[in-house]
This record gives sequence, C-alpha cells and structure tokens, in this order.
Amino acid sequence: MAETQQADPKAERKAARLAQQITSFSKAHGGAEGQVAYLGERGARIVLVGEDGNWGDLVAPSFEIAEKAVEKSGITRHESFDGEFAAKVKTGRYEWSRMAGIQVGGPKNN
Repeated sequence: MAETQQADPKAERKAARLAQQITSFSKAHGGAEGQVAYLGERGARIVLVGEDGNWGDLVAPSFEIAEKAVEKSGITRHESFDGEFAAKVKTGRYEWSRMAGIQVGGPKNN
C-alpha cells in the first residue's frame, strides 16, 4: 500500500500567508523575483526584488515553507543572490548610511 503524506495544516497556513505577502509586494512593485536562503534553526529568508528596484525580505520558519510560499506566489525564484538579479536592487541613502555604519570609521547607527 502506498502511504499518503499528510500536509501540516499550520505549515500550509503559514505558507499561504507568506505567499499573500509576496504577491502584495509583487503587485506594489510591478512584479518581483525572489531567492530563498537557509538561516539554520531560524528558518529561511525570502529576499524579494521588485521590478522597480525596491526590495524587502520575509522570514519563514523553515526552508520548505519558504519554498512553498514562493511557489504559491508564482514569482521567479533564483538559486543565488548574484549577477543580474542582485543588480536589479536599487539602494538609497538609508541603505548606504546603514552599510557605512558597519564599517570602521563610518557613521553610527543609533
């Protein structure tokens, strides 16, 4: 007999909520693409880049839930955050001041 795999209802709901957030981001930014990065025990990070260059991220409790959410949303998924995909990100004054604050001698982030 073939054993059927039961889906975890809580995981399904979380994936659906994340997919809804991804879809909202995509609609607000003229489309979107994403990448899923493993965060260890914390889960997985879904990095989103809109067609307008704006970006954001979401954290899922597991890599599997993140993958399912991206799949449900229908956006293009990249295996890595580099090349043409990374080049689509537009950074502004805020990001540059935050990055510079991490460097020795840069402005403080407080």
